[in-house]
Amino acid sequence: MRVVFFGTPLFAARSLLALLEGGIEVAGVVTQPDRPRGRSHSTLVAPPVKEVALASRLPVLQPERPLGDVFLAALRHLRPELGVVVAYGHILRPPVLQLPPRGMINLHASLLPELRGAAPINWAILNGAARTGVSVMQMEAGMDSGPVYQRVETPIGPQETAGELTTRLADLGARALLETVQQLEQGPLIPAPQDDGAATFAPKIERAMARLDWGESAPALSRRVRAFDPAPGAWSTLDGAEIKFFGARTAGGEAAAAQPGTVLETGDELAIATGNGVLRIAEVQPAGRKRLGVAAWARGRGAAPGQRFT
Repeated sequence: MRVVFFGTPLFAARSLLALLEGGIEVAGVVTQPDRPRGRSHSTLVAPPVKEVALASRLPVLQPERPLGDVFLAALRHLRPELGVVVAYGHILRPPVLQLPPRGMINLHASLLPELRGAAPINWAILNGAARTGVSVMQMEAGMDSGPVYQRVETPIGPQETAGELTTRLADLGARALLETVQQLEQGPLIPAPQDDGAATFAPKIERAMARLDWGESAPALSRRVRAFDPAPGAWSTLDGAEIKFFGARTAGGEAAAAQPGTVLETGDELAIATGNGVLRIAEVQPAGRKRLGVAAWARGRGAAPGQRFT
């Protein structure tokens, strides 16, 4: 069965590799265009899925948008029987969804119908969920609303970051996706409809959402730091300069008499007063610099006890 693969980031590259290693015939790959990176934006960097495709000598399509007669003709030229979508980054319209005779399936990083949308991993941590997982579904015009072939559940660790969870779900999802495609090769499968009444949503993460409100509780702020690690990075300002925070934890029973956002102590960790409890931070990233440990930052121009983040 000839498969056309739609995907862009490293999360999707793991699924593409699993299909190739599992002996699935991948007719070609659709991914986003190379993007400029670096401070000068002078270097174009290929998405991870393209790198895997080129290493495997697969045809690659990189439309700015997956629309129009030219793109559809190129896609039709690949003669796909099934489409597979993993974190591609664009909504696919009916003409694309209907092109493969056996339709299109999608790997989504949540236990559907929970957390439909662009950022399920971040929102699972933000919401304080104890578990999440992956779902393989049949695609339709609605957002992540199609019937589900397979769900695989996994717990979320108490200190797990979005980056760490993404890596685990990429591997978990790749295995589930390969199993589903292999089963579809053997014959028709009947997916189970989702319960639309139980649906929750995970909208795209905007940078403003990552700004810390020190009036929140320490556990809520800790979840926010973990949910935005590594990107976009939970942040606040100190004397007008932006600082990002990583490696958050809370110490049970600690109370802070100081105003929320006040630095209580520095050392190996940064202790900051919150609306309820104390947040402890292991790493920071000042604007324009790399991540570094709090001790190294404090030896330079880091925060001092009594200063306040806003």
